[in-house]
Amino acid sequence: MRLSRLADFAVVLMTHVAQHQERIHTAAEITLATQLPGPTVAKVLTRLCREGLLSSIRGVKGGYRLARPAATIPVGTIVTVFDGPVALTQCLRSGLSRCEVEAVCPARVGLHRINAAVLKALDDVSLADIAVPAPELQTANRPAASRGLFADKAQD
Repeated sequence: MRLSRLADFAVVLMTHVAQHQERIHTAAEITLATQLPGPTVAKVLTRLCREGLLSSIRGVKGGYRLARPAATIPVGTIVTVFDGPVALTQCLRSGLSRCEVEAVCPARVGLHRINAAVLKALDDVSLADIAVPAPELQTANRPAASRGLFADKAQD
């Protein structure tokens, strides 16, 4: 399974906003912070607003913020907005015609179980769960003096 580029970008943008929930974020600030292409950021933000995951605030001090708490937004919901229902194989996609060999397919039951597990995994992980900054990013943002190997020992 592979996320589309837009679903990937949406998860990145939503994670950035979730890491700083106390602020209102402009599209320019989000573009700069995530280093994603500006036009694509604008497109993704618009769609996330339309789907009710982000709220947009108009005006000079306007921008974007989460429409609801990060803990209540499953990653699977963000992915589904851009990629549609998650399906490992074509025959598992809802709304499509049935597979020609479904009745005799030896993998059918197993594939349904795997697909259900992937869906559950995406829905069990919230935006808050993935919005925890990576340790290397936390270290990179600390002053150089506190990043040394023995920095903790020097304070004892």
